Amino acid sequence: MGTNNLVFLEVIEWFDETGKELVHRIPEQGSGEIKFGAQLIVRESQAAVFFYKGKACDAFGPGRHTLKTANIPVLTKILAIPWGMTSPLRAEAYLVNMKVFPNLKWGTRDPVAFKDSELGLVRLRAHGVFNIQVVQPILFINSLVGTMGKYTTEEIEEYLKRVIISRLNDYLGEKLDSLFSLPGQYDELSIDLQKRLQKDFGRFGLGLTQLYITSITPPPEVQKAIDDKSRLSVIQDLDRLVKMKAAMAMEKASETQGDAGSGLGMGLGFMMPAMFAESFRPKPGGDKPGTGGGAGAQPQDINCPDCGHAIPKDAKFCPYCGHQQLVFSQCVNCGKNLPPNAKFCPKCGHPTDEKPAPKFCPHCKTENLPESVFCNQCGEKLG
Repeated sequence: MGTNNLVFLEVIEWFDETGKELVHRIPEQGSGEIKFGAQLIVRESQAAVFFYKGKACDAFGPGRHTLKTANIPVLTKILAIPWGMTSPLRAEAYLVNMKVFPNLKWGTRDPVAFKDSELGLVRLRAHGVFNIQVVQPILFINSLVGTMGKYTTEEIEEYLKRVIISRLNDYLGEKLDSLFSLPGQYDELSIDLQKRLQKDFGRFGLGLTQLYITSITPPPEVQKAIDDKSRLSVIQDLDRLVKMKAAMAMEKASETQGDAGSGLGMGLGFMMPAMFAESFRPKPGGDKPGTGGGAGAQPQDINCPDCGHAIPKDAKFCPYCGHQQLVFSQCVNCGKNLPPNAKFCPKCGHPTDEKPAPKFCPHCKTENLPESVFCNQCGEKLG
């Protein structure tokens, strides 16, 4: 792509051949001497962030863009003689893949602790898939990619798995009472868990488009206890079936000719009302109609996160409240969008270089993610 040639202007573009790259830097080996007038080609499924003199200058959407630097062909090399023919006016372009990356798998590497109201403390394994999409290119590069030449889903997938498992453990501890009430709630669990994870993913400029829970399984001994309880339920149904079969058999016997059949039929006539009244008597606490899981939320227009008004997709500031839409970084304390080179948050005054501290369980001393409510190791509530 000619990013370090002497005479010619550069044409910068990128195609993802692997389907796994979130970000790709040009030049691939460090920075380059991108010249004044270089052309940047951005596809519909991409966005580009141009770094000049070590700072993110701007983000570009789809189309052809002309880059402006102080590097002039031939003249730049002459002026760079004191620096060994290497221009100090370094520049690089990061091309971000804005497509949805589907079918990323998550699961528990170690079982998480869950306090069941009927079974006591059990350790659960959970698995599922999720889809991610870059929604804030500059924030994503500044917070996760850094100066890496390329960044794929494999680099971030392991960390996102830990975040999902931590939030799942919190959600199960707050909302789920027993494993016996788990069937039929997977859709509801997935939707609520996705909402909880939006903030965690948004801190890195990522959007969680979909999340699915495919299985939540207890240990084998707990599964055996659940199977035993299911067998008891089946036996109760068989008891009602046996009563029905017996009644039908006696009805056929009463239809036989002769005095014996007439006597049997008369006796059954007195017995049948009591038998059927017992069999079909409604039981207290009957089944309640379940609630079906709703489909994922329909995509909506882009709204300002501060005032909620609908704004153009390529707007860098909200035309109603002036809220900054092009995010360079966010405050770890209140989540406010920060301007470039800010040292303190303009909303809460929190230092921008301070990172959230990990949370340790007071019972087992296990490290958990910030804002965790329940410990992943022992299931106790964190203080």
